Amino acid sequence: MGFVIVVVILALVQYIVFGMLVGRARGKYNVPAPACSGDPIFERYWRVHQNTLEQLVVFLPAIFLYAYVGNPVIAAGAGVVYLLGRLLYLRGYVANPESRAIGFILTFLPTVFMLIASLYIAATTMFA
Repeated sequence: MGFVIVVVILALVQYIVFGMLVGRARGKYNVPAPACSGDPIFERYWRVHQNTLEQLVVFLPAIFLYAYVGNPVIAAGAGVVYLLGRLLYLRGYVANPESRAIGFILTFLPTVFMLIASLYIAATTMFA
């Protein structure tokens, strides 16, 4: 379970760093708070941060559920794929929003895998 906790902490730190990048972009592209629009590059950083929050809402329960009912080492590995996916999503989205697909897929698939696997394991053991 220790690996899972490390991955979760890294996911939360990643989210904080993405927020700091939004703050830096706010200054660089002259988008004073509370504005959430202005320069397109700022808006891309802001969207990455918001999308990461949206993904965390599902990822965090998924990794803990699968680590508990499934395999914590596989859960941590899926979490590492999620983290790499978020980095690729950031790089792709800021450079060109249309190039975010690979990063999104590497974020989405591990989360969905852990959710479906957790549901399957829970359902099959419930009736065993």
